[in-house]
Amino acid sequence: MKHVAGEGMALLPPAGTPTTSHDSGTKDLISLVVPFYNEAAVVDAFFRAVPPVLQGIVDADYEIVCVNDGSTDPTLGLLLSARADNPRIKVVDLSRNFGKESAMTAGLDAASGDAVIPFDADLQDPPEAIPRLVAKWREGFDVVLAIRAERNTDAFLKRVSAGLFYRVHNVISEIRIPENAGDFRLMSRQAVDALRQLPENRRFMKGLFAWIGFKTAQIEYVRCARCAGKTKFSAWKLWNFALEGLTSFGTLPLRVWTYVGCGTAAFAIAYAGYLFLRTIVRGVDVPGYASIITAVLFLGGIQLIGIGVIGEYLGRIYIESKRRPVYIVRKIHGQSST
Repeated sequence: MKHVAGEGMALLPPAGTPTTSHDSGTKDLISLVVPFYNEAAVVDAFFRAVPPVLQGIVDADYEIVCVNDGSTDPTLGLLLSARADNPRIKVVDLSRNFGKESAMTAGLDAASGDAVIPFDADLQDPPEAIPRLVAKWREGFDVVLAIRAERNTDAFLKRVSAGLFYRVHNVISEIRIPENAGDFRLMSRQAVDALRQLPENRRFMKGLFAWIGFKTAQIEYVRCARCAGKTKFSAWKLWNFALEGLTSFGTLPLRVWTYVGCGTAAFAIAYAGYLFLRTIVRGVDVPGYASIITAVLFLGGIQLIGIGVIGEYLGRIYIESKRRPVYIVRKIHGQSST
């Protein structure tokens, strides 16, 4: 069983070292990184749609790095069958289901291309947008974002919650995430090598993509419905994913409780002063049960919320301190097309 994690992280090349070949007269290698988890229903459609688009890119060769993220359906067998027909397909088989962020990390580590494109297996991101990403990269950009022009294929609640997440994240985080930009994007080899140096075990890839920076351009596209199968992200998983994003790149959720505490203390002091003056003016007044229980429940709730936020950060510190690998590779089928 092959153990691949933070080991062998690629260092950035020395200054002045070429990181792509698109100005050298040789063919560029385009790597498509595609996580698969129980996607047997879409595998055939994926390989009918994607390779012809990649073959049509001028002066470029390609590889498709398929990461089997512990699928329990026939996904792995279908990927291996596709590889038998197309040697440009590489299959990275993980030892179990590690989640999409880890599977994407495994694919980025295995990709050999001058330009690397994370891509979803469900074809919601149209393959026809890939040549536009490559064209922008050849203009000299290290990162090319694919921005969703609209989200009509998403349910209303998902559209609203996604918009709210981006707004909240960009207010509380030190790193701004472009709105309506998913994992679908192009990154130069230099950007990928920089990304591979980041040591986090709990990986929020959208934030990591934004953190590395580099010269960035954008294209717009219209997202499609899934070609087959069902999404693997339930509402509960999306909620936990949002929490991961909100706590991964900022400490404002922790700092805010300092202000909440100060505000509550100031209110308590002011209210104590009011009671003192009222007692002097009107005499002793017996307080009611309702006011006492309301105050106790309110302050207890505030304290529990604060403890919960601290617990979220403490849990992440605990997990990071273990330094477990992000993923474990069971076997890699196929080698790079370079």
